Amino acid sequence: MAMPGNEPYVAVVGPSDPAPECYALALEVGRLLAEQGVTLVCGGLGGVMEAAALGASGAGGRVLGILPGRDRGDANPYLTVAVATGLGEIRNGLVVRASDAVVSIGGSWGTLSEVALAQRLGWPVVSLQGWSVVDQNGGSVVGPIAVSSPAEAVEVALGIAAQRRARP
Repeated sequence: MAMPGNEPYVAVVGPSDPAPECYALALEVGRLLAEQGVTLVCGGLGGVMEAAALGASGAGGRVLGILPGRDRGDANPYLTVAVATGLGEIRNGLVVRASDAVVSIGGSWGTLSEVALAQRLGWPVVSLQGWSVVDQNGGSVVGPIAVSSPAEAVEVALGIAAQRRARP
C-alpha cells in the first residue's frame, strides 16, 4: 500500500438511516475503494458512512471520519482516524474538500448538501441510487453522474480523482 497521503482520497456520503439496499451498496463501495488503495473519507457516523467504513476497514483500507460533534467517541468503530470538528453540518464542506472525488449513495438533506458543495466547486459527483438535480423548469442540469453498481461507482470515482490530482 502506498505511503499515507499519496493515494487518492474518495468521500462516500449518504444518509445516516439508509435503506438496507443502500447500506449494502456502501459496504461494497468501501471494500472496492480499499482494494484500490484509496483512503476513504466520510462523516464518521452511522448508516452509509458506517457501511462504507466497515467495507474499507474490513479490506485493510484507511478511513478518515470527519465528525460533526466534539467527541471522537461518537465515531463509528471502523475509522482509522476520527477528527472531531464541533462544526455540526458545516463539516460536510470538510468532507468534500478533503477528497479527490465524491460518491453519493442514497439520499438525505445532508447528502444533498455534500453533493451541492462538490458541484458548486465544479467537482463531479458519482451518484449510486442518489440525488439527481433538475432546473426550475424540470430540465436536467449537469449534476451527479448516475451509475448502476458499486464497481462502476468506484471506477468513475477513481477516474475523477486521477484527473483532479493531475491538475497543477
